[in-house]
Amino acid sequence: MASEPKVTDLQKDGKYQPILEGAPQTCGMRSGRVRLEKGETCGEHSTKSHEETLVFLAGSGQALLGEDRKPYEVGEGKVCYIPPHTLHDIKNTGKTPLVYIFCVAPVQEELEDKQ
Repeated sequence: MASEPKVTDLQKDGKYQPILEGAPQTCGMRSGRVRLEKGETCGEHSTKSHEETLVFLAGSGQALLGEDRKPYEVGEGKVCYIPPHTLHDIKNTGKTPLVYIFCVAPVQEELEDKQ
């Protein structure tokens, strides 16, 4: 369970910055900031038994979602929800850095299994 409120200053540089790292800060949520340079990707991976929300702060790119890697346009001012058990990758297709915050949380059935 979260024990204290927390405010984190976001870094302007660096590829990855953790924001929420799980117990004891949360009930299972993880969060961080990602910065992808032109042409860079975060690398394809699965949400497994988690759901994920991405909040885009700067730049433009594509979210490549599902087995067929269907492209969705993302970038500054957009939010992307990725359901559990979904393959995904984020690619910077713009000319400037693509910066986003991710929040990942276990789905309810996983939380119930732990109790």
